[in-house]
Amino acid sequence: MINADENEIHRPLGLNLLAGLYLFIFLVSATTFGNPFPFLGKIYVGTPAKVLVFIDCLFCLYLFLGIMKRQTITWYLLLGYNLFEIVNTVINMNFISQEELERVIGTRIHPDSLRVNNIAAALALLLLTQFIYRHKHYFTNRGKYLF
Repeated sequence: MINADENEIHRPLGLNLLAGLYLFIFLVSATTFGNPFPFLGKIYVGTPAKVLVFIDCLFCLYLFLGIMKRQTITWYLLLGYNLFEIVNTVINMNFISQEELERVIGTRIHPDSLRVNNIAAALALLLLTQFIYRHKHYFTNRGKYLF
């Protein structure tokens, strides 16, 4: 059994899970490098898609490291990132047609499953954002820089 000092601050389980989730999001984003990337109602391919994925990966990595360092500014960035992803999902659902998506991907897509998956992802992000909003007290490091 490991004894710890009573004054030692333990990282809350919710914060560990949140860090793991954003590390996973970083890894998933990195694996999409080179694939078409839907962004604000348009599907990007080639170099623009790679640049967007690279920026998204950097942002997710910063969020992961900020969660690990418990930075207050990361709390704001998490809220902004999640809300932006929700808005991006809604815009993509409304402006990217199923036919355009099928043409870019090269396979047939069932319209109901596409809609349900996007709505479920947006709702999951909304619930995650609510969790982050309610746990601002986890982010106690007021430092401006990660390193």
